[in-house]
This record gives sequence, structure tokens and C-alpha cells, in this order.
Amino acid sequence: MAFLKLINPQLNINRRTVLQHAGGGIGLFALQSLLLAEQSKSAEKKITPHFAPRAKRMIWLFMHGGPSHVDLFDPKPELAKYAGQALPDSFGNVMTRRKVANNPLLGPIKPFRPQGQSGLPISDFMPHLAKHADDLCVIRSLHGDSVNHPQSVYQMNTGSILMGHPSFGSWLAYGLGSENADMPAYVVLPDPGGGLKGGPSAWGSGFLPPTFQGTAMRPGKTPILNLKPPAGISESQQRGTLDFLQRLNERHLLKRDHDEELSARIAAYELAFRMQSAAPEVCDFSTESADTLSRYGVDHPSTQDFGQRCLLARRMLERGVRFVQVYSGNTNGWDAHKDVAANHGEYCKKTDQPISALLTDLKQSGLLEDTLVVWCGEFGRMPMSEQGKGRDHNPWGYSGWIAGASVDGGRAYGATDAIGLRAEKDRVHVNEFHATLLHLMGMDHRKLVYSHNGLDERLTGPAEVDVVKGLLK
Repeated sequence: MAFLKLINPQLNINRRTVLQHAGGGIGLFALQSLLLAEQSKSAEKKITPHFAPRAKRMIWLFMHGGPSHVDLFDPKPELAKYAGQALPDSFGNVMTRRKVANNPLLGPIKPFRPQGQSGLPISDFMPHLAKHADDLCVIRSLHGDSVNHPQSVYQMNTGSILMGHPSFGSWLAYGLGSENADMPAYVVLPDPGGGLKGGPSAWGSGFLPPTFQGTAMRPGKTPILNLKPPAGISESQQRGTLDFLQRLNERHLLKRDHDEELSARIAAYELAFRMQSAAPEVCDFSTESADTLSRYGVDHPSTQDFGQRCLLARRMLERGVRFVQVYSGNTNGWDAHKDVAANHGEYCKKTDQPISALLTDLKQSGLLEDTLVVWCGEFGRMPMSEQGKGRDHNPWGYSGWIAGASVDGGRAYGATDAIGLRAEKDRVHVNEFHATLLHLMGMDHRKLVYSHNGLDERLTGPAEVDVVKGLLK
């Protein structure tokens, strides 16, 4: 009877009351970020590709904490030769976070070996990924602008060291939308250990409409909490409830000049309803073979978590999700201040096999041809030692890699100096990196703009930035 009183339009309608009496519990407010661009008024600003894209979808493997380039992808014989000695004066002053500039140099922890037909050197830390050497384009000259985690996490994700800017995935969602009306364009799979430096702002929409922020999901039967309706509420009952709410909301909207945020919230009801069937199916691994689960390491404690999320990411890409970001690393993650061997040994073991399985599946299915895969952290590590066996943060020169999207693999682009301290040859700033990734997705970073406070904002910032043509080969 209480619910029936809500049909009186003169009453003060409370959405919480409606959801409680109508068996809501579908996580509507948490699902605002799931809206597609065309589901809000902001869709009028939606941009189609500026030119034929080489990649239709993208997966970003983010190694939170700062993996050591000189121990994984950037072999430095000179660093091994002068290990234990002080940094030569010829390298000048070095900005470090913990004043390690005068500490002895620390040689590479494990040997590098040439891999594949290309002979691309990869560390023994990553024996599974080494099998894909011929598909990897390793960028050895990345560099950013901050020695601190939060600012560097923001910069690698949003293009700025300042909080409040839209993330890379939000820009893609704004520009391209999703290919699946029942799924969001931008999905984030955080490390369940939590503790991302800088927090969820790394996948936020900033000054873009909230509909474009990343949607955090997880493997298993409950990809989004409170998504499933309570027992006893049938699909037809819920459909009726949503139709009723839609009529009330449209009446409410008419009095508010079609407010954009309110329009987005109203549309969230519809997508939430569709997600109730779409999201659990994507996260259901029962159709995957035992061999597939084993290849991803789902059957082993050390690789189970990251393996599940890599498999989930593949399934999302197959179902039309535009951009998936998978995080590795909890509060400290790859932040090897004390002991590189122990830290990277742990995190390489967790991620190496699942990433290899993901690349194998994408290649065998043909998806790798038009899927862009990115691997990197927010910065690298210093060649000098810290606490004897560790390394401090290094944003001045570090490595990442890209694969797929018809990018030539089996090669390294750019270079750091003799000991891996600074990017020296064919340097790639984070903003240039973003411009290049957008280009591979068919987007001109100069034209992907959003008017905010009287300015035409863009991912790559106000400075003139060029696409790195050497990465497009």
C-alpha cells in the first residue's frame, strides 16, 4: 500500500523509498558511470574516429608502483660493470625522492637474454612474456614530470600531474563510446588489494560528464555489488518498476530544463537493468576450458587473481567493451625500495603467465590485429641502490611496451643513457605517448576536445605535442 501512494504526483518522491518498496537493489547510483555516450545529453558532443583506426579496442595493463626498467626491459651492461661504485660526476645532479644520488650503483638483478627471432632482450624475470618478444614494441625512453606516486599515477592516466583531469579511458569513452549497448565503454579491474596511490581519480572523468568515468568491476558472480535484484522480484516486475520511475523522472526533468546530469542519472536506470544479465555472463568462466583456465593461472594461488582479471578483460573485449584497464599492485605494488629481487620476483610471478596467456588468446583469435595492448607503470626505478638491494623512483627514463594494432614488434624504440638514469634517444614524454595511443585508436589528439570553463581542453594538454611516428611502424 505504501508503494501505491507513490503514484500520486503531488507527493514528495524519494528514490530510496521507491527502490526499497520496488525491490531495487540494482546499484543504480553506483552504475552512473556505465552510461554510454548516446544515453545522455552530452552524447551530442560525441566524436567518431577522425580517421581509420588501427585498433578498435584497447587493454592497458598498469603495473602500479613503478617496475624497474633496468631489471626487466632495458639491459645496461655499463650498469653491471660499475655496480657498487658511485654515480659518475658526468651525470650531473639527479632529482631523487629519498636522496639516493650518492648511493652505489646497483647492477641488474637478473640476466637479460635475446628472445624470439628478433633477439629482443627480456629479463629472466619474465620467462612467459619472453615467448612473445616478436610481438612487443618496447619503449625504452618514456619520461614524466614527478618523482611521487600520486602525481605520476595521475599523469600516466590523465596526462596531468594534477588531480581532476579526465582519464585516458574517459576520453576514449567520450570520443568513441561502446560497441555493446549493455556494457560500459570503459571498465577498470583494480587490484583487490586496493591502495592505488592517488585513488580512483586515476580512472575518473574529471571535468567530462560523469557518464564517462571508469566502471570498476571484478571477476566472479558479483562483478558489481548490489547489481542483482533481491529474491522474489521477477524481471517483469522490475521492468514495470523502471517504466514507472521513467515516467516520474521525465516529469521531473521537464521542470529542470533537461539538466544534463539528471538526464544521465535517469538513463542509468535503463543500463543498470540491462547490466543485470550482461555483466554476470561476461564474468562467468564456466564456458572456458580447463586448459584455458590453467594457461591463465586461475588454478594456482600466485596467479589466480591476476589471471582471472586478464581472462575477464579478454571476454569484455570480445563483447564490445572499448577500453579495459587491469591493475597489478596493491598499496605498494611494484615499489621496490628495499629489495628489487623479492618485490619483482613476487609481482612478475603474479603477472607474467596471465599476460602471456592473454596475448596468446588475442593472437590466436585474430583480435590482436585490431586490439592495442599497453604495459607500463607510472615510472621506473633508479640505477643507484637504496637500502642496499632496492631502488628509488625514476620518472626521468623508463620502459613500457605496446603490442597489437599492426605495430611492428620484436624491437625497442628509444634509449636511456648508459646506466638507465635518463631518457636520451628518441625521448617519449607521457603526453606524446598518449597522443600516439589515441592515433592508433583513430583519434587526433588535437581534435579530441571538450569545452570547460571557456577553454578547449584535451588529454595531451595545452602544449604542442606530436605523435611518435616511430611507434606507428
